[in-house]
Amino acid sequence: MGHLDDGQWIHSDSTNSGDGGRFERKAATFRNWITPDGSPGPSGEGGFEAEPGRYHLYVSLACPWAHRALIFRTIKGLEDVVGLSVVHWHMGDDGWTFADGDGVVPDTVLGKRYLRDVYTEADPRFTGRVTVPVLWDKRRHTIVSNESAEIIRMLDHAFDGCGAARSDHRPEALRGEIDALNARIYETVNNGVYKAGFARTQAAYEEAVEPLFETLRFLEDRLARSRYLAGERITEADWRLFTTLVRFDAVYHGHFKCNLRRLVDYPNLWAYTRDLFAVPGVVGTVRMDHIRRHYYGSHVSINPTGIVPVGPRIDFRAPHGRDVSRNAA
Repeated sequence: MGHLDDGQWIHSDSTNSGDGGRFERKAATFRNWITPDGSPGPSGEGGFEAEPGRYHLYVSLACPWAHRALIFRTIKGLEDVVGLSVVHWHMGDDGWTFADGDGVVPDTVLGKRYLRDVYTEADPRFTGRVTVPVLWDKRRHTIVSNESAEIIRMLDHAFDGCGAARSDHRPEALRGEIDALNARIYETVNNGVYKAGFARTQAAYEEAVEPLFETLRFLEDRLARSRYLAGERITEADWRLFTTLVRFDAVYHGHFKCNLRRLVDYPNLWAYTRDLFAVPGVVGTVRMDHIRRHYYGSHVSINPTGIVPVGPRIDFRAPHGRDVSRNAA
């Protein structure tokens, strides 16, 4: 997959493997915040004021972390406020690139061919993984953030004075509940599928799979009582879960060996995923061709032949039947 070391690209076939063969995700490096008036956010430095046309978002249509940011850019109506570039689905020796391909949107800001060069443009001596999403500031010529959980909050709130749709996906009254859901879902589902898929030992794999399916059962039961995770409105927790669920049967079930059950075996989770898929604009953010090609074609340590399965065929457009509120029995 490769990484940068003091600004130099180092090719490596290894994943983030830690003790006992466990997959360990590295923390994001750039942690500044865009705010309405440019004041400092919860981390990093200030000076990143929300302005139309100033910021540019780099994403992959294959990556669930980048998908979160793309969804928020869409549902907040920020397409004309925050620019967009989309990398190629294949991540090979050169990492993420802007090679020609259906759905690829070139780097119109810096003219780079490799995403790693966006990182070294911000920090010529950068050391670490080159990941998506990346939020770039054209005025200060640097990366604002590469932490998806924080980027979606910026997109959800910072640009309300720049024509963004008026909505709040982490309302004050629900923050404790949303944050608790996010924590469990991140650890056991969002990152849990990666901990299973990139495990280097049987013990590490089983250590990840069991909590994953325990949480899916917990979520299935929860969604029997309410339309969305925190009640009858869509919150940040729903979109953070959605980007994993929409990939589950296509890649995580087979490619990452998360195969105790399929998403379609959970009636409430499956209908809930279709419900979120039906939100206006979201269908345009889901590219199953990019998703399948990336995972099966890029992870040579897991799938050395690079053969991309033609299935399963998944109908996310099927009626979801969740329009009526669920009430506890």
